[in-house]
Amino acid sequence: MKNEELYLSELKEIRQIMEQSSRFLSLSGLAGVLIGLYAIAGAFIAYQTIYTNADSAFARLFAGNDQNSLTLFGGLILALSLITILWLTARRVKKSGKKFWNPGTKLMTVNLAIPLISGGIFILVFISQGIVSVAAPSCLVFYGLALVNAAKFTRQEIFYMGLFQIVLGIFAAIFPNWGLLFWAIGFGLLHIIYGSFMYFKYEHNSVSA
Repeated sequence: MKNEELYLSELKEIRQIMEQSSRFLSLSGLAGVLIGLYAIAGAFIAYQTIYTNADSAFARLFAGNDQNSLTLFGGLILALSLITILWLTARRVKKSGKKFWNPGTKLMTVNLAIPLISGGIFILVFISQGIVSVAAPSCLVFYGLALVNAAKFTRQEIFYMGLFQIVLGIFAAIFPNWGLLFWAIGFGLLHIIYGSFMYFKYEHNSVSA
C-alpha cells in the first residue's frame, strides 16, 4: 500500500514538473491593470479627437490626418503596453528564481503571436484603403483569438478573457458607431478586472510574504 502511494506521489510530481515546463505561469497581473489604464486613456483621447470640435486641445494635437495620427498613437500605446508587460513579468520571474525564456514562454509566445500579427496586417490593409470601421472589431476579435490560442500554455483565465474579447468584437461589428466604446471596454475595463483578479489570486500573497 505504501509503495503504491509513493508511486502515485512520484507520478504527481513528474506531472507537475512537466506542466510547469510547458506552461508560462508568471504573467504579471499588475501589468494587466496598467495596460487597461493605457487603453482607457487612449480611447478618451481618440474620442476627443474624433468627436469634439476642432478647437479642442486633442484635436489640435492630432491636427492634419486624424487617421494616420491616431494609428500612430495606437502604435505608441501598443509599444508602451508591451514594454510594461515585459518589464513587470521579467521582474516577477526574477523574484521567483525561474527562467524567463523557457519552453512554456516559447510556446505561449508563438501561439499568441500568430493571430496577433495576422490580425495586425489585416487591420492595416483595411485602414490603408480608408475602411477604418473594421479596426475596433478586428482588434478585439483577433486579440481574443490570440488569447484563446495561447491559454493552453499559461493561466486558464486567459482563455475566458479571450472569449469575452471575441464577443465584444462581434458586438463592435454589429454596432460600428459604438466601436470605440467596445474597444475601451475590451482593452481597458476587462484588462483592469483581469489584472486585479490575477494579482490578488497569484501575486498578492507572495508580495506580502
